[in-house]
Amino acid sequence: MPAGSEEWWCLIGRKRRYSEEAQMRRYRILGVIPARGGSKPIPKQNIKSLLGRPLIAYTIVPARECKLLTRLVVSSEDEEVLEVARNYGAEVPFVRPKELADDLSLLTDVVKHAVLEVEKQEGKKYDYVVVLSPTTPLRTTADIDRALRKLIETGADSVISVTKVGSCHPMRMKKIVHDRLIDYVEEEVENMPKKLLPPVYLRNEAIYAVRRDVLVNQNSFKGRISCPYLMPPERSITIDTKMDFQLAEAVMKRMKWKHIKPVVSRRRLLLKKLIRRKG
Repeated sequence: MPAGSEEWWCLIGRKRRYSEEAQMRRYRILGVIPARGGSKPIPKQNIKSLLGRPLIAYTIVPARECKLLTRLVVSSEDEEVLEVARNYGAEVPFVRPKELADDLSLLTDVVKHAVLEVEKQEGKKYDYVVVLSPTTPLRTTADIDRALRKLIETGADSVISVTKVGSCHPMRMKKIVHDRLIDYVEEEVENMPKKLLPPVYLRNEAIYAVRRDVLVNQNSFKGRISCPYLMPPERSITIDTKMDFQLAEAVMKRMKWKHIKPVVSRRRLLLKKLIRRKG
């Protein structure tokens, strides 16, 4: 193969990409999916059926396909959630303590517990942690890998996924104080046209990628230097209410999900076998 030919440059490019990937993979990166069972707006929200699959499956399957993750674990206090997680290939090496599974529990405490518990079992520390909420089902494998690459390459403390704020811009928001409307943020010009509003970004809860020591020592997902990972609005749907669930379902119906197969739980599988034997 002559040097300088198209084939030669392609080979050089492949070698460089392989070298970069090998360099990235030397880091130990833990993926954590926090999925408690006691959600109130939507009971058992994290395993509620969405297009015939449990909601959490849309996070587990893409995460398992990531090139950079060393290990993927689910943190939950609920045995039913843990069983579904196992069925989709996530690891469940511990059960989350009840005191970290109520409405007032901080996500940083939940993830920190998961990291320390896994490290205690393995006897080794991780370099980075990525938190993937199951209530944001439209992030992709590429999203996770790109966010992690950015975190490692920039040397930042964290990379957090965000989406551009639309009509709910801070300059259009108000507080109500003693039955009076007060600007939440001072407007530069009253009723400024949408196109002239300064760009603002909102965390969409899809990805929190952070240095392990920043999370464990500072109890923070941000740290001092935090970089954005921009995601489009159509893939930034976060499910907190029944209306959010319906919106996600409507959007996702137009997409292909054959790679995420419905999984029958062990209990249902045993029940089917018993029915067949009796028949």
